[in-house]
Amino acid sequence: MNKHLAAQEVIAGFASKRILVVGDIMLDEFIWGSASRISPEAPVPVVNVTRESYYPGGAANVARNVRGFTRGAAVMGMAGTDGHGERLVALLGAEGIDTTGVQRDPSFSTIVKTRIFARNQQVVRVDRERKAPLSAEYFERAMGLFVDMLDSLDAVIVADYGKGFLTQAAADYICSNTKARGKILAVDPHPHTSLNWGGATVIKPNRAEAFLAAGLPPSEPADSPLADQPLLEAGRRLLEKWRPDSLLMTLGEQGILLFREGKPPYHTPTRAKEVFDVSGAGDTAIAVLTLALAAGATPEGAAELANCASGIVVGKVGTATVTAAELAEQAPCLPCV
Repeated sequence: MNKHLAAQEVIAGFASKRILVVGDIMLDEFIWGSASRISPEAPVPVVNVTRESYYPGGAANVARNVRGFTRGAAVMGMAGTDGHGERLVALLGAEGIDTTGVQRDPSFSTIVKTRIFARNQQVVRVDRERKAPLSAEYFERAMGLFVDMLDSLDAVIVADYGKGFLTQAAADYICSNTKARGKILAVDPHPHTSLNWGGATVIKPNRAEAFLAAGLPPSEPADSPLADQPLLEAGRRLLEKWRPDSLLMTLGEQGILLFREGKPPYHTPTRAKEVFDVSGAGDTAIAVLTLALAAGATPEGAAELANCASGIVVGKVGTATVTAAELAEQAPCLPCV
């Protein structure tokens, strides 16, 4: 079989998959304008606003990335009944994302990330959030919905942004039920929550998160990730600590490094041609990684496609996504598909 054609076949398989994204959902607000002078009040630019745009953010952006490839995208998280929450749920619905799992709590303030751009350069980011764990009532409701949805799913993605929706009790429940039903579970962990995701199919930290989770001091990258001894030690420790089937580290300009028990690390260099905005690149990576695994790719093949998709999305401005056509056009040859 032609390996390049195999990549197209895997991507074509995305369309039939149903994926649930669980985690901290938020609203991304982008304010665009021009800056031609400095404020007399402080040494900061004055931005003359010309337009505003809104997108699903956080775990909702992961679901949006999944939706770019399949109609079977669903999301589970918490939103308020405030105006921001109304806008977020409406945006998700407008994109065809199943919001059955979105909890609406009148006492919860929807998380909003506001990025202000002047001439396509980000000037500042403003966060509006109050971290709070799920109440017992909302936890029981969410986990009940999770189990009800699970049999219809091909895979579950956990996107933990450390805002409180995911607790160890939720992690234990998600892990045990997905494993019992033989479903793929992909986890994008948050380094400061220290949740145990034992039994996950794949866990995807970035370099900084991996060192923190492994209990190692940060270090400067070596020229080659395969010769980067601190990085390799972090991977070894995390395989031992988390026991996933695969551990995939995203390394920015150095691409992706995949660890599997009993196999040598697998490195694929970045495929980005131009980098305009790294916002959401990790969301794209885990969405494509999970879809590829669900469509029958090997972990190495899934890593290649995730890396390729990340390289495409960083060439776009804002919380962007990748289409199946874009990925198919630039898809690399897949190893061992």
